Amino acid sequence: LNCKLPKSEDQILIDPKDFYNVTEPEKDEIKVIIAVDGGYSEVPVNRSFPSSTISFFQFGALLLRIKDLEEMAVSPFISPEAIAKLKELQRLKLILPTKHIALNNSLSLLNSVRFTIYDFFKHIEQGESMIETLHWFLFQKYGTNRPDYNLSNCPICENSNIKIKQVDINSEFIFRCPKCQSKLYLTDVFRFHEIVDEEIGAGGILGYLTNLVEHFILIHTIRIILKLKPELIKKVLFIKDGPLGFFGQTANMHDPMRELIKYLISNHDINIAGLEKSGAFVEHADEIKNKLDPGQAILLSNKHIYTYIMPGEPTTNDPYGRSAYYSSKLIYKSRDERIYVITIPTKDSRVVMDPKPEDFHNLDQILSNIEKLHCDMYDNSLLPIAVVNKLVSLSNHPSAVLLEKFARASL
Repeated sequence: LNCKLPKSEDQILIDPKDFYNVTEPEKDEIKVIIAVDGGYSEVPVNRSFPSSTISFFQFGALLLRIKDLEEMAVSPFISPEAIAKLKELQRLKLILPTKHIALNNSLSLLNSVRFTIYDFFKHIEQGESMIETLHWFLFQKYGTNRPDYNLSNCPICENSNIKIKQVDINSEFIFRCPKCQSKLYLTDVFRFHEIVDEEIGAGGILGYLTNLVEHFILIHTIRIILKLKPELIKKVLFIKDGPLGFFGQTANMHDPMRELIKYLISNHDINIAGLEKSGAFVEHADEIKNKLDPGQAILLSNKHIYTYIMPGEPTTNDPYGRSAYYSSKLIYKSRDERIYVITIPTKDSRVVMDPKPEDFHNLDQILSNIEKLHCDMYDNSLLPIAVVNKLVSLSNHPSAVLLEKFARASL
């Protein structure tokens, strides 16, 4: 077959201008790390035909003080008391009908999925619900306060381009379709209804939903900090497991996220990064790790990505991930020679075709603090991400067998 495959190390040539030597910031503002991760497991509740499944999700957020981390670094061993200083901010659970199952009051799988996500976002965390945060996020109530937002289509009648006006949303964050007058939830903006199929199921939304909720845990936390003590934002490094972007059906969220990040960079000097543990970029980073010196980063240009990592035209004027990412990617080799794939917002929250160090916000400060978080639990893992991953892992809390038994007994 006439196919193009990813290049091996000896075939990869890196432009010298793409290298960047990381330096310690003159003044490091970061005092706290907040890390978020999530996971899910799909389990059967009826193995006979047609089979029925539900999905269990767990999400976690942890807080770690840099001072405690530095004390761990000089300690001969890490005691249980030291690990206890990792503060569990949130541990959220979600049970989602996935295939051939419906809530009693919903009649269909589609409406069951819609209501379950809406009900989850209505759950109160830190004194307020995430659906209040979604409203704040969509209508930019942190700044310009936009009057409306566009819903792609109605889940019931498929009427397209519905303008959601703030004044039409009630206290339960419900509004009506202007054509069929069906009750719509504000969470319908995530567009999951477009790929839920009564026959095939809702399995196609699980990864997108995980990434979405991880983002909204961060957004919710940021909103609460802004409300209580906004000057703390610049002292926190927010870390998300996985890249900083919205994908698939939820890609439309990347535009309001860009606006929020631009606002936070301009007004609150935010520090935020996404860390990737797997995928094509992580495999490429491992392939080229010997080409980097310790303390050096490669800023990934469009040409590099499409030449060596992803299929595509290297000379295209269309930036990689422009409709999904609000950040750009880099590969960093720490001074202890660990390799990380990191996404960090650019100053205008756009993907940059040929990124320069000055395009990134607080680049040295973010990378210097990521370097402090090394952990030997997994290859090139970070302490808070590794711990929060254990916190939310459904292979540990509890096992898939126990989840299946629980689901069968409950249903």
